[in-house]
Amino acid sequence: MNYQSTRSPAIQTDSAHAILQGLAPDGGLYVLPDLSALHFDWQGALQQDYTGMAANIVSALLPDFSQEEALALVKAAYTGKFSTPALTPLTPVGEDAVLELFHGPTSAFKDMALCLLPHLMKAAAVKCGDQKDVLILTATSGDTGKAAMEGFRDVPGVRIIVFYPKSGVSPVQEAQMLSQQGDNVKVCAVEGNFDDAQTGVKRIFSHLSDQLHLSSANSINIGRLVPQVVYYFSAYADMLRLGRIVLGDKLDYVVPTGNFGDILAGYIAGELGLPVGKLVCASNVNNVLTDFFHTGCYDRRRPFHKSLSPSMDILVSSNLERLLYFLSGDSALVSSLMANLDRQSYYQLPPALLEKAQAKFFAGYCDDAATVETIAQVWQQHHYLMDTHTAVAWNVAQQYKAQNPGHAPVVVLSTASPYKFPAAVMEALGLPSTGDQFQTMEDIQRSTGVPMPANLQGLRQRPRRHFDYVTPEGMENYVIEKAAETTWKK
Repeated sequence: MNYQSTRSPAIQTDSAHAILQGLAPDGGLYVLPDLSALHFDWQGALQQDYTGMAANIVSALLPDFSQEEALALVKAAYTGKFSTPALTPLTPVGEDAVLELFHGPTSAFKDMALCLLPHLMKAAAVKCGDQKDVLILTATSGDTGKAAMEGFRDVPGVRIIVFYPKSGVSPVQEAQMLSQQGDNVKVCAVEGNFDDAQTGVKRIFSHLSDQLHLSSANSINIGRLVPQVVYYFSAYADMLRLGRIVLGDKLDYVVPTGNFGDILAGYIAGELGLPVGKLVCASNVNNVLTDFFHTGCYDRRRPFHKSLSPSMDILVSSNLERLLYFLSGDSALVSSLMANLDRQSYYQLPPALLEKAQAKFFAGYCDDAATVETIAQVWQQHHYLMDTHTAVAWNVAQQYKAQNPGHAPVVVLSTASPYKFPAAVMEALGLPSTGDQFQTMEDIQRSTGVPMPANLQGLRQRPRRHFDYVTPEGMENYVIEKAAETTWKK
């Protein structure tokens, strides 16, 4: 089965080429048109360890890779890189459970995909007979950039440029990126917000794809999205082992959501057969998705807020386009809706399509004050420390349960270590700040006894290696200039 663009069935390619291209030539996103046709053995997958489960899912969704090939890639991607024996441990917290996705090399859930994507991309290039060097362009709201650079650092034949919104990420996230090593990586701050950076990257793809060999590490790349499906299965298997469900019971998953990739992975897991109940879309004060699921109108014409959960400070959620295709099967409709978003900054779903979306998704949001309060409450009641994004999800999970008393057991996805957002965590704990955010990290560890991730220790002392800064309008010329340079060695 070939991948096709969400905007045109005439644009098709195999999974290897879809990974290398990242974005379809017409600006659409690559999808498998009928996931149910894969006839995936979801019960068999649950019997395997994480690597075996991942190999099965990767080979099913990316059919150019056999299970044997996928298993070798998965083992190369994950072995020795995580701080816990279980890559994504599930922790019971009260009557719910928290799926911890932050034990990888950059302490964010993006590691689950971006440890594997470089291996997928290299293998895809071999399958396609593609010998040209690849330039990866990525916009980040905080975590993707560091995880992508760490994954692609010094990979032969690949260079990567990461754009991030200046003053739109936490100081810890910024320090992680600006100290990134690797002779094939560049980091560039963008004047504006994440949507400005993401729009700029998409524009560069449309303007320069015929001149440069471009790909993406954002979740618009199907090779980035597929590995995220795995941990929905892993969480289900863990809930079975804990005795909280029996095989066939549904689970409700609550996901802190920005660009819609993480929660879409849960939808794909359900299409593969996993008993997924409601997918709860948790937003911060930038609640464009909450309004969308309530009204069917996606409207980006609203103030952009900088919040305590910056990785969710997004008004254009790119992966929502894939969901629209999956729910409708109508590429002409999707193309029309995306054109309306480009021209008018909004679109309205037909009523029947909105009903389909609401049948599968619940949406809510949590502002900054409630985020801080939630961190404090969960620590006081359960002695569990969470970051701001997880707190948004936890808060919305309680909203969801209150409104739906017949809900299934709930799993909350935790997407980052609390140490990546120390100022807000410190405020929630009611502890006085004694210095900058790096000192605050040490204060939190001393006060709570919760270990700081090894990759964040000593971050203050790491030398800054990246200093570039552009306006959104200057991004394209920046890429042209950097692509022409023969070396990025410092």
